[in-house]
Amino acid sequence: MAAAIAGLAGGLVATAVMTIVMMVQGDGGPPTAGLVATFSDGDPEDYAMPGTLLYFTYGIVAAAAFAVGVPPVGPRLESVAVAAGLGVVYGVILMIGGMAFWMWRIIGMAPDREIMRTFGTAHVLYGLVLGLFLGAGVLA
Repeated sequence: MAAAIAGLAGGLVATAVMTIVMMVQGDGGPPTAGLVATFSDGDPEDYAMPGTLLYFTYGIVAAAAFAVGVPPVGPRLESVAVAAGLGVVYGVILMIGGMAFWMWRIIGMAPDREIMRTFGTAHVLYGLVLGLFLGAGVLA
C-alpha cells in the first residue's frame, strides 16, 4: 500500500512538472484535450479543463502502476540512481505509447517535429522526476 501511495504522490509531482515544461515550451495544453474532443465531437480548445484532469489522472495512475509494478519484477526503487534510470525508461515507454496509440491512432494527430520534441522532453522529465521522488523515499 505504501508503494501505491508513493506512486500516486510521485505521479502528481511528476505530472505537474511535465505540464509546466510543456506550457513553457509553448505546447498549448495537454494532448488529452484532443482526446476528449475526439469523443465529444468538439474542438480541443473547448476541453482544456477536462483534458487537463484526464492528463493528471493518467499521469498519477501510471506512476502508481510503476511504483507497484516494478519491484515484483526485480529492480528495487530504493536507490535514487536506479529509480531515476528506470523512471526515464518508463517515461520513454509512455511517450512511445502516447504517440503511437493515443496521438496517431485515436486522435488522428500528426505531430510535427517540434511537438514530438516537446512531448519527448516532457515524458523523459516525467520519468526522471517520478524516479527521483520514489528513489528518495519521500513517503517511505
